[in-house]
Amino acid sequence: MTQSSAALPELRPLMFSIAYRMLGSVVEAEDVVQDAYLRIEERRVAGLHIENPEAFSATVTTRLAIDALRSARRQREVYVGPWMPEPLPDDDADPAHRVERDETLSFAFLAVLERLGPVERAVFLLREVFAYDYPTIAEIVDRDEAACRQILHRAKARIADGRPRFDAPQERDAELTEAFFAALEVGDVDRLVGVLADDVVFYGDGGGRAPAIREPVRGSVAVARFLGGLFRRGTQLGVRLERRRVNGAPALWVRGPDGALLSIVMVQVRAGSVQTIANQLNPEKLAHLAPVGDLYVLLGGGRGGGGPSA
Repeated sequence: MTQSSAALPELRPLMFSIAYRMLGSVVEAEDVVQDAYLRIEERRVAGLHIENPEAFSATVTTRLAIDALRSARRQREVYVGPWMPEPLPDDDADPAHRVERDETLSFAFLAVLERLGPVERAVFLLREVFAYDYPTIAEIVDRDEAACRQILHRAKARIADGRPRFDAPQERDAELTEAFFAALEVGDVDRLVGVLADDVVFYGDGGGRAPAIREPVRGSVAVARFLGGLFRRGTQLGVRLERRRVNGAPALWVRGPDGALLSIVMVQVRAGSVQTIANQLNPEKLAHLAPVGDLYVLLGGGRGGGGPSA
């Protein structure tokens, strides 16, 4: 077995880690990794030696991810409502998905990366997350080193305001998140207001395929009232809630009476309060996790029927 062939299984987590952070999509990242894997195998079969399998795998994966992101961005320009990434469970059994869970894997960070163009995102991730040197990055993205330094500087400036800050101990964050979920489960508006930041923002990503708000809800009182009513209604409909971590943080999995997955609620904690909440309802972004239910039917009346938007 050649060096390149033997190394491929071990490099799959790296390849997936790059592709997922680039695309914010588990399904699209898996497609990119599979395509990269096939290209590397074709090179092996042709008898072409790969001197540095890790560098070569990162190069092929990044270039394919840039192409995929260019196509995806065109689709996201006409996306219905806010776009949020696909959740990646911490307990994912797929060995290829065993990537390091850090702040750069959080839904808030991945959403901020949407501000960057494909090459900007690649340079930023390769340098700031994967710690590649500039000569390697320049070769991967087919730019000179000076251009890569400028691209990184520009990328940092574009995401500086929106980049999430993780400045509280994880234990404190976990306690606050637990308090938020506990208040959410009973629809207690006053308790929700107590854990939400004054300028908290709630997003719902239905992608036009689930009943979700198309504009964010802002402010602690407005968000608390909205969520309190939403989850009290869910209790009446027999909705079940499950705590399960995604993207390195606690999340709330919302299931219908039959156990089908309806949405995943993710939160970002900052400076001692819940700063951002994202409700991922798009069935296409949940299908890789479990059987997905039809929220329109559960709310009554089919598509466009009655009931609140989540």
